[in-house]
Amino acid sequence: MAAASARPRVGERAAWVKEFQQFILRGNVVDLAVGIVIGVAFGAVVTALVADLLTPLIAAIFGSHDFSALTFTINGSRFLYGAFLNAMIAFSTIAAAVFFFVVKPMNALAARRRTETPVDETTRKCPECLSEIPIEARRCAFCTSEVG
Repeated sequence: MAAASARPRVGERAAWVKEFQQFILRGNVVDLAVGIVIGVAFGAVVTALVADLLTPLIAAIFGSHDFSALTFTINGSRFLYGAFLNAMIAFSTIAAAVFFFVVKPMNALAARRRTETPVDETTRKCPECLSEIPIEARRCAFCTSEVG
């Protein structure tokens, strides 16, 4: 009988569904979903840029783009430092591609779009009590000392 009483009634279920709809349709949840989808698509573009353009460029300069066969052995233990080297090169090229093809252009675009003028200060600190007072004030409203 206790299990039957724990079930939500029809009115409670409708309220729960309405609350869930409000949660899903809030702006930040939709923005997060769009951001994830765009991030996955952008990740594919960056991966293609690195794999199809930058890695062959590295291979043209250094002679090979796959270092996974590089190993050394100590006391019968085999160290695959080539795989680590591949991962470091992939990380470095992806980071460089994102920095030079996304971050730098976005910073330049943001700097060009910035149109607001610097905000002038309207208050200053009282030298006696360190309260915020208007710039034109000759006397502090808090400690009544004269300010120059």
